[in-house]
Amino acid sequence: MNVVLLVGNLTRDVELRFITQKNEANSVKAVATFGIAVNTYYGGEQNANFFNIVVWGKQGENCANYLAKGSSVCVQGELRSSSYIKDDEKRYKTEVVAEKVKFLGVKNKETSEEISDFLE
Repeated sequence: MNVVLLVGNLTRDVELRFITQKNEANSVKAVATFGIAVNTYYGGEQNANFFNIVVWGKQGENCANYLAKGSSVCVQGELRSSSYIKDDEKRYKTEVVAEKVKFLGVKNKETSEEISDFLE
């Protein structure tokens, strides 16, 4: 079973792209990416872990429309790792592909003020 549940704050604004899927209909699908910081406590000290999040479809569009750097979210999804070659060097990346994103403390993109709780 591959299930991840994280609660944290966005470390950057959401980046939204549209991907053309190569199928009979050449459909276009939205994909949003952002990072979150999750606080951890160990030995009386607070630290942060950083995770890259990928959200597909309408939920990704909602993330781009309503979330901004600093917004609090709860992300449920699965952990995925992959590798690629860059500059003749094999590199690895790990990201969370979100199934659900719960908006906990949404910030207004223009003013950075909290505007609502529990949007989904």
